[in-house]
Amino acid sequence: MAADDIAGLIREAIPDAVVEITDLAGDGDHYAAKVISESFRGLSRVRQHQAVYAALGGRMGGVLHALQLTTAVPT
Repeated sequence: MAADDIAGLIREAIPDAVVEITDLAGDGDHYAAKVISESFRGLSRVRQHQAVYAALGGRMGGVLHALQLTTAVPT
């Protein structure tokens, strides 16, 4: 799965998100994602991550093998 596709899916589900994707291994399977969104304010880290995983629509473990995820609210 391409980094642009991952970012697009996240932005589609979380329109105000600032998304930064890094290919960790150069293999198109292992990525790090940093997602910043006002919609995360007041949510636990677990809920924030669940929102991102929901945006990926079940692709984790399939076409997207691994995603190191960092979430935050804007400062």
